[in-house]
Amino acid sequence: MDIFVILSLITGLFFFLGGAVGIIRMPGFYSRLHPAGKLDTLGIFAMVMGLAVYNLHHFSLESLLLSIKMFSIVFFVFLSSPTATHSIVDAGMRAGLRHWTKKKRKG
Repeated sequence: MDIFVILSLITGLFFFLGGAVGIIRMPGFYSRLHPAGKLDTLGIFAMVMGLAVYNLHHFSLESLLLSIKMFSIVFFVFLSSPTATHSIVDAGMRAGLRHWTKKKRKG
């Protein structure tokens, strides 16, 4: 069980780091929203799954209810993150923010 918890936490950390690198490396506003919207949900799912399993190590009703509450937080993040990303893109489109285009080299 401890190995599963460690692997789950490392997987969540990998997704969070991937999202951070994606936000830094992507060239435009709209392309930066993709890693911000996708990888944070995968990262929080993996991290909370590991923490919920670790919490169930000493099984009791309280630990079961706490694990259910943790997964309900993940459920609400799954619902709100794509909605928030869509709202940010919509606000950028309404504000007239253009898509990133690759500039041609002179030469």
